[in-house]
Amino acid sequence: MKRFCHGALTFAPFLAATTCISLAQPAIEFRADEARGQMQIRIGGQEALVYVFGKDVDLPHFYPVRSPSGKSMTVEQTEPYPHHRSFWFADTVQLEGQRQASFYNALYSGADDKKNPKPPFRDHIRQVAFAHQISGNGKAELDAKLLWEMDDGKTVVLDEARHIRIVALGGGEYFLDLQFKLAATYGDVKFCSDAVHYAWPFIRLNNDFNTTSGGVLVNSEGQTGQTNTNMKLARWVDFSRAGAKDAEGLAMFSHPANEHPHAWLTRDYGCLGPRRAEAKSGKPFTLEKGESLETRVGILVHQGDVKSGRVAERYEAYVGGKL
Repeated sequence: MKRFCHGALTFAPFLAATTCISLAQPAIEFRADEARGQMQIRIGGQEALVYVFGKDVDLPHFYPVRSPSGKSMTVEQTEPYPHHRSFWFADTVQLEGQRQASFYNALYSGADDKKNPKPPFRDHIRQVAFAHQISGNGKAELDAKLLWEMDDGKTVVLDEARHIRIVALGGGEYFLDLQFKLAATYGDVKFCSDAVHYAWPFIRLNNDFNTTSGGVLVNSEGQTGQTNTNMKLARWVDFSRAGAKDAEGLAMFSHPANEHPHAWLTRDYGCLGPRRAEAKSGKPFTLEKGESLETRVGILVHQGDVKSGRVAERYEAYVGGKL
């Protein structure tokens, strides 16, 4: 079987890059509140996003994710999809010798009332530690270690490491470079992703930014709307209001280190994310013990629409190591 990536659950350093940011680089700082299980990321003294990892959540996620003007762009939990978590990473997997565990649907493993689940969650992704943290002017980095656990923590299915690099772009705009890495430390792990609904990772925009308020889905191939972008090959996807004076948007970039070509999940109601390459896209495959599998994405939070926000230009800067 082809091996993906071996070794300890660590990241190779990102390539040195000359980032196009303003001369007056705002400070990026982390403010941890262990009691609430939150890590606030502030740019220029203002909240940009919050990493939520408390013991009572089904899986760590980012909420809120704020626009350049400070508006909350995402929804943390909503009907009819209460398992959506703003900006999150999960999958459905099966450790050899164990039952299948859907961390995508970890919410529904909550105790007692299955229609209104509450913690503790039988299956969950648990934040273990922040392994690395650097604050600075214009850019910052944060590393987190996590465990994918089932049966109230009795069985660990996967180790995970997350790396986030934050770049301030000026005018409230910012860029996130994220890497998610899973390691099959405890045995072979079969991936059983939903053939229709999974993305790696997901973002769920709220009604101020989806089609409800005039938001338009656009991908790197110039296709627009859910019908034309869902399950279509692309390098990036953007969601913003075309031509509006107060337009702001969010784009997700698939790094060239990912296996290409691959399709995307998109929804007019605000959900989007990259899938894996066809052979592993909603089709069972096994990560053997000792192997690891990762994905890397960029998140551009920008002013304007896909054109005035220079999404295509900034994607090229990202893949060229300049963002």
